[in-house]
Amino acid sequence: MKKLELEFPLRSSVRILYGKLATANGLQEWFADKVDQKKDIFTFSWEDDTRSAQLISHKDNEYVRFKWTDDPLKESYFEFKIRVDELTGDVALMVTDFCEEEEAEDTRRLWEHQIHYLRHIIGS
Repeated sequence: MKKLELEFPLRSSVRILYGKLATANGLQEWFADKVDQKKDIFTFSWEDDTRSAQLISHKDNEYVRFKWTDDPLKESYFEFKIRVDELTGDVALMVTDFCEEEEAEDTRRLWEHQIHYLRHIIGS
């Protein structure tokens, strides 16, 4: 398994960005076609696929970490972390994900595409 850590500069308030990362409504705007939440389980639906992830850790306005419920590897997860530069106030979204070594470039492109859509949604 390869751990990918990607950084995306964004022009957004931390509060607005966190709402797009940590709520079913926010995630449905850019991450999946439909998102349902029951307690700490989020169900993501796309045209031809549905997957569930458990919210395993979060801190308001800082990060959210999910684990796919069908992923047998206990060390894998995907995480959205908001980083604010102390000097400039610039906001960046850090995405951590795991994939097979041969899928790394495709996974990176998928996240770039998704974050491009997120930027459009938040007006960044």
